[in-house]
Amino acid sequence: MALNNSQKILAAVFTLVFSLILNACTVSYKFNAGMIDYTKIKSISIADFPNMAEGSMYPMLSQEFSEAVRDIFTRQTRLQILRTGGDMHLEGEITGYQLTPMAISADSYSSETKLTLTVKVRFSNNKQPEEDFEKSYSAFQTFSSNLMLNDVQGELLKAIITDISESIYNDTAGKW
Repeated sequence: MALNNSQKILAAVFTLVFSLILNACTVSYKFNAGMIDYTKIKSISIADFPNMAEGSMYPMLSQEFSEAVRDIFTRQTRLQILRTGGDMHLEGEITGYQLTPMAISADSYSSETKLTLTVKVRFSNNKQPEEDFEKSYSAFQTFSSNLMLNDVQGELLKAIITDISESIYNDTAGKW
């Protein structure tokens, strides 16, 4: 069956529109390594984050947080991780560890408690000093007030530490 001119034109238009739609829908994401120029930046030094928070009852908090920050840079970049002297440098301290009663129940007691962790971070980029900053990061998790903090603290802090370390990474290397 032969196509007439109008059918040929319609088929060509359809093909053109279809290919334009496919090309327009192509999206490219680069999640690893962020915006690091590896020709200039070879290393990052990440100091330990001491726990200066009042009321903190988790002795491993400083070590776990510091290692989580180092770990995300190890997994997401090709940078050499150092304690001091890197092309980029992260340091700071854990400044807040707070329990807050939430969701008051019918008997006037709190049915949930919120655990909030705050970390003050100083970032410097020796190759691009205009990117230097000082900022506080906070994240929280809630848990049932029927549970003892000691029973859920490790799990809650793991999620909080992950949230904060991802935010630090995004602000320093990811540039999201």
